[in-house]
Amino acid sequence: MCGIVGFISQRNDKEHIIQKQLETLYHRGPDAQSKYIDNNIAFGHTRLAIIDIDNAVQPMTSTDNRYIIIFNGEIYNYLELRQHLVSKGMKFKTHSDTEVLLNMYIVYGKECVSKLNGMFAFAVYDKVKDSMFLARDYFGIKPLYYTYQNNDFIFASEVKAILEYPDIKAEVDQKSLNEYMTFQVMLKKHTLFKNIHSLEPATYLYLESGKIKEKKKYWEFDYNIDETLSEEEYTTKLLHLLENSLNIQTRSDVPIGAYLSGGIDSSLVSTLASKNYFGDFHTFCGGFKDSKDFDETHYAQIVQKSINSIHHEIFPTSKDFTDNFEKIMYHMDYPEAGPGVFSQYMVSKLASEHVKVVLGGQGGDEIFGGYTRYTVAYLEQALKGAIFETSEEGKHLVTLQSIIPNMAQLKNYIPLLKEQFKEGLFDPMDERYYRMMNRSHNLHKIYNQEFLSTFEEEQLLDKFKQVFNHPDTKSYFNKMTHFDLKTLLPALLHVEDRMSMAVSIESRVPILDYRIVELASKMPPAMKFSGGKTKAMLIKSVKNILPKEIINRKDKMGFPTPINNWLAGDLKEYALDILTSQKAKQRGYLNITNIEKQINQSGQFSRDLWGALNLEMWHRKFID
Repeated sequence: MCGIVGFISQRNDKEHIIQKQLETLYHRGPDAQSKYIDNNIAFGHTRLAIIDIDNAVQPMTSTDNRYIIIFNGEIYNYLELRQHLVSKGMKFKTHSDTEVLLNMYIVYGKECVSKLNGMFAFAVYDKVKDSMFLARDYFGIKPLYYTYQNNDFIFASEVKAILEYPDIKAEVDQKSLNEYMTFQVMLKKHTLFKNIHSLEPATYLYLESGKIKEKKKYWEFDYNIDETLSEEEYTTKLLHLLENSLNIQTRSDVPIGAYLSGGIDSSLVSTLASKNYFGDFHTFCGGFKDSKDFDETHYAQIVQKSINSIHHEIFPTSKDFTDNFEKIMYHMDYPEAGPGVFSQYMVSKLASEHVKVVLGGQGGDEIFGGYTRYTVAYLEQALKGAIFETSEEGKHLVTLQSIIPNMAQLKNYIPLLKEQFKEGLFDPMDERYYRMMNRSHNLHKIYNQEFLSTFEEEQLLDKFKQVFNHPDTKSYFNKMTHFDLKTLLPALLHVEDRMSMAVSIESRVPILDYRIVELASKMPPAMKFSGGKTKAMLIKSVKNILPKEIINRKDKMGFPTPINNWLAGDLKEYALDILTSQKAKQRGYLNITNIEKQINQSGQFSRDLWGALNLEMWHRKFID
């Protein structure tokens, strides 16, 4: 795990620029910092040493000095690839995955990415061809940003490093801002910064003489359902892939631990990892003492006892929030997702005191359908099928009768049900899911009318539909999970990467093995969402290796942060100081009167208010 930065330019001050850029990425790699400068190329690397600690220095040069690589991430199947390359006559100077990756590019060129199993963002420069190849992993676990300005191409692991480049000004991208206000995530390659792009997951860029010649998506999963396999065969294959993923992702020359919330995903990761790991295995959990509704540490303790890990807990407070929010926004580069970013930071900080690599359960909800909103959506779908005696999916995936046993999980989602059924009931799938994901219903309470006049909801709906309807499937379930894999998951991985790297630890996400996603996409939707039960196939595959209390849980929380509770205390004045400050008033987009009223009278910290708080702090840290 590292930070990378580079540019192609004719400038004479490359050494000074690359040094300034590297300083902004120190937290990503405090173990070593190195540079490579030659003609029009400048590469910089900050290293968090995980594999071959003593020898794998970057930027790394090939044995013939033709190729130079900088790499952030891990290639989990590097031992198998190394053996393959040795059989082809390749010589190695180190035992690192970086050298394996470099030699894979030398042998296979652009096609090397399709042979990798890992999380990665890397750049390779070819001196002979004056070409550069940049690629990002299948799901965008590792970040890679780029911009092309004034004939210079600049890229980095974080936007803040790009902003250190001369004459690049931090400006707001209005369309991206509208996306954030609507979904609190970005669609596709957007960032909140004008002209600074995020390279899409599973995509590579190829440049010659400093010009982009090719941009290509090198991998995609589809929904060609395989009906020939039984449920038992699918669950057996799934468990085998989970075990293999954990086996190769516990390769490390430094101590490893795992986040453990007590949910299905983190519990299976912790359980399988502890079987593969030789030595003291640490687990990390967080909760809040404000209410039992914000504390699931007792579930984590059940798993901890079953695997005999060294367990650590942290209980953040509102003071921790006010002490760290500004720092969190700096490390995020730009806001995405919800208040869970604070919780993630605090648990990562705890983990950094004990290990250098931590495993997480990200991806399980998006791959296997773990969100309760899927059940909300199918309640409406089942009602529609029962009333009109029709099915949009070819056959009834979920009937009203079959979904009833799993309706109890909706008791905490009454507000969402009311909002969803208030208007547009039985509309087309894409419009119904748009309403469910749309967080802009109350923007008029937060922002002023002049600012909202720039809001183009029809364009946002069209962009939403492009992503939602892209997969070749009639299945509502597959369309929803596909949308979340393409939009929500990248936002959550953004949080995962930034909060772990803020405290200089590596975060790995073993469920997000591309082989697991390919298998899940082939499963019949009726298996994956049997009777409206979330994560049905994942639970069936691991039911014999996890404690029954975890398998039978119906109250998974998702590490909620009690901001509403804190609004009546320390957070009230803090939020008012930020959102009603002179700076905020001069910015001219907030409805200050309404915000004061909402905070002082209602005491409800809505997601709209959360978004506004993030945007104001982001403006202060980057735009101002």
